[in-house]
Amino acid sequence: MRLCFLCFIILLLSSCKERFDDKDYNDNKQSLAIKEQTHPEAFLKLTSNDKRNLFGTTIIKGKIYNTASVCGYKSTRVKILCYHNGIRVEEHEDVFPDLIKPGNVSNFKTKYHLPRGTDSIVLSVMSAQPVLMDTLR
Repeated sequence: MRLCFLCFIILLLSSCKERFDDKDYNDNKQSLAIKEQTHPEAFLKLTSNDKRNLFGTTIIKGKIYNTASVCGYKSTRVKILCYHNGIRVEEHEDVFPDLIKPGNVSNFKTKYHLPRGTDSIVLSVMSAQPVLMDTLR
């Protein structure tokens, strides 16, 4: 009985070997890189908070997260929309030149003199310039 069990374990372990296929891995990596290069806004996430100082200037601090696994991004364009009672009152665009590597975060800070009564601010990524990291070159 022990011999049958031992033979079964050996057979099971020997059949579980899989060979790693470099060609398939590189093909998948290149197709992922193409997706990340064509749609950078899908892989860049924003978080921010804002406050108004004593001089009436609104200070916006935030972070841009790169969730891509192959591409880095630079020259990230961010749109800032300002609302008062649900009505858009002002719009700004900023370009942050920092290179954000895959899986990393970039901090930013910007200042605007927004109209009085602005009650909410919405930020979104418009575009970014993809930078293919050294792993595919």
